[in-house]
Amino acid sequence: MCGIVAYIGKRQAYPIIVKGLQRLEYRGYDSAGVALLHQGQMNIYKKAGKVTDLIKFAEGKELNGNIGMGHTRWATHGEPNDRNAHPHWSESTIFSIIHNGIIENYAALKEALKSKGHTFTSDTDTEVLIHFIEDIYYAEKVSLEEAVRLALGEIVGAYAIVILSKQDPHKLIAARRASPIVVGVGTDEFFVASDASPIVEYTKNVVYLNDNEIALIDNGKLTVKTIENQVKTPYIQELELQLEAIEKGGYDHFMLKEIYEQPRSIWDSMRGRLDAKTGHLRMGGIAEFEGKFANAKRIIICACGTSWHAGLVAEYLLEDLCRIPVEVEYASEFRYRNPVLFEDDVVIAISQSGETADTLAAIELAKQKGATIFGVCNVVGASIPRATHAGAYTHAGPEIGVASTKAFTAQVAVLTLIALQIAQKKGTITETRFRTLLTELEAIPAKVEAVLKQNDAIKELAARYVDSNNALYLGRGYGFPVALEGALKLKEISYIHAEGYPAAEMKHGPIALIDDAMPVVVIATKGANFEKVVSNIQEVKARKGRIIAIVTEGDKEVRTMADHVIEIPETDDILVPLVSVIPLQLFSYHIAVMRGCNVDQPRNLAKSVTVE
Repeated sequence: MCGIVAYIGKRQAYPIIVKGLQRLEYRGYDSAGVALLHQGQMNIYKKAGKVTDLIKFAEGKELNGNIGMGHTRWATHGEPNDRNAHPHWSESTIFSIIHNGIIENYAALKEALKSKGHTFTSDTDTEVLIHFIEDIYYAEKVSLEEAVRLALGEIVGAYAIVILSKQDPHKLIAARRASPIVVGVGTDEFFVASDASPIVEYTKNVVYLNDNEIALIDNGKLTVKTIENQVKTPYIQELELQLEAIEKGGYDHFMLKEIYEQPRSIWDSMRGRLDAKTGHLRMGGIAEFEGKFANAKRIIICACGTSWHAGLVAEYLLEDLCRIPVEVEYASEFRYRNPVLFEDDVVIAISQSGETADTLAAIELAKQKGATIFGVCNVVGASIPRATHAGAYTHAGPEIGVASTKAFTAQVAVLTLIALQIAQKKGTITETRFRTLLTELEAIPAKVEAVLKQNDAIKELAARYVDSNNALYLGRGYGFPVALEGALKLKEISYIHAEGYPAAEMKHGPIALIDDAMPVVVIATKGANFEKVVSNIQEVKARKGRIIAIVTEGDKEVRTMADHVIEIPETDDILVPLVSVIPLQLFSYHIAVMRGCNVDQPRNLAKSVTVE
């Protein structure tokens, strides 16, 4: 959600910034802008729309400068238009700012500044912040960096900011609280961004700012201090991200590339952690807290969106294999309902980006109550891994498409390993069952590969339903979270209204919607609930609904009832989500492409939701 890129060094800043903004488009945005310092002048260009609109707008204008910053904005305060786009000027137009996050006390600050004669040209909280910084700068007669520090001490909310000054073309200031900032360290040059994707092309050495830290880059030197004015030694680490991982690699869209990467990403998430031949399973992140998990009276899972669906799969796994009660919470609701938490609770926080604001807030609340926090995240160095007591990375690799695909299956794979390790520790699984599931897990990448070979047939099926206005997804047991995820994929990238339901709940309302124009997607694989699902299919057919069934290879019973079937290889019931979700991802993708939708950047959505 929103993107930041800044550069200071010997190169021309504009090409670096624009390319960086394009790398950050996946985060979601509705306007873009740049600020460039050159020969004592600061030139700001900003435009509602895409980065390409900004590039066209800037053609022929002064674009020189060795220091500058750029921003992609996802609107919060004020509609998406040119004047609300970032960067924003201070009152005197000496300073400018870009900002990710929300300043919660901006209204009170704005009224106070207005009483001092400040005028505002936008509806944003961000413009208020730079005016506030400048007000302190003049009133207290301090340096810009000191004014920033003092101002941030009064701010309530979340921010990642970069500030430039006309008066000092060799200085760049960045700061963060609850919104990520990474500083790339090159040779006599520095890069600042909201994640590493704009930086990896130029340097592998980075510094991740912690909450309430300020980075001052001045005359080729990086200084980091806290808003309490404590100087910190920057910890430089090497990026593992590879440039080719954030390129499309010949695919039409990042989403399709990432769907096809799942055999590899699932395997990478398990590699080194299990060996079916020897019966070895070891999740390093659990080692210190294995006893805590095994003795937990309750596990609480907090997540949002697709990660919440992965959490639902984990609920089934943990209760089934480990016999531990599990509650799956929307992180966005968790902190606001005064939840009952105990010191012997274990909280699992799941987030692809590791920066999800609601999930971070849930973590902080749980930590205050003394619970043990375990993170499942895909991005090394993100906020959630640093905020948790322990955790596991999913190793899915960069996911650029806003609609999550490989991150979901990677999360489910890691959560399955966690459940199996706890079950073995507790003795709630037999050795035979344990080894069987390890063997089954090792076979999952090949099974996913087999499903991907049906892409052309799924594309033909998608063409039949491209003009649908509504869709219903049904599943039972382990198929229910898959139904929710399938419905989410369809609605978020094709804009078709779709809902996922437990199949038995269909009779308690949704059955009223079914007619001969309604596609009903049913997860109908062989398993403990198969006969019940067959009954639900018959109920849909009696109302003339159009059945698209995900079935186990060789199934004949459902085939006689369904309008269309998609076969998946036979898979143990608890691992079905890893395989059955693949055709649903492809189905949604092809429908969205046929409808002319922006598959990688669906309207109104952001990849990393860094505000509540």
